[in-house]
Amino acid sequence: MIQQIGGKMGVNFLLGEKMSKMPIKYELAEDLQKAVNEIAVMLFPHVRIDSVVCMRSFGSSSRGTIARCHALGKAMQLALGRKGFYAIEVISKRFDKLSEIDKIKTLIHELMHIPKSFGGGFKYHNWVCEENVEIEYERYVNMKRQSGVGLGGEIKEREDDLKKIKKSWW
Repeated sequence: MIQQIGGKMGVNFLLGEKMSKMPIKYELAEDLQKAVNEIAVMLFPHVRIDSVVCMRSFGSSSRGTIARCHALGKAMQLALGRKGFYAIEVISKRFDKLSEIDKIKTLIHELMHIPKSFGGGFKYHNWVCEENVEIEYERYVNMKRQSGVGLGGEIKEREDDLKKIKKSWW
């Protein structure tokens, strides 16, 4: 008989099998960092790009999550003697399969969680919702058009396809 000692045990352990859960691996993502920096400068001037880091994760077992925004809480800010700091994590197995447009929308969604105070808190999903992400995405596209940069490079789909992609993406 196997006795449980402190906390929950997985079914595999109770059956005498080794649990094969791999740890999550992280890597800095320069491609995402460039995109986030551009989006933040254009849409979210309160975001200090020197205090936001982008990374890809591999091996997450979360269901349905495409990306997450992490913050350095107040206690850690005090302990480290620094102001707010945010990390945007994309779950590689889901994010990398998205269209370029949906990748941009996902990054906009995560940046929208960062409040204007940039103090380690979050804006919740009553504000960060599909409707508001669409509004910010349209602002981004219009600013790109007006700047003459166009939608090439990071956004590979033609502009005509923008109207077709009005589905739920997170």
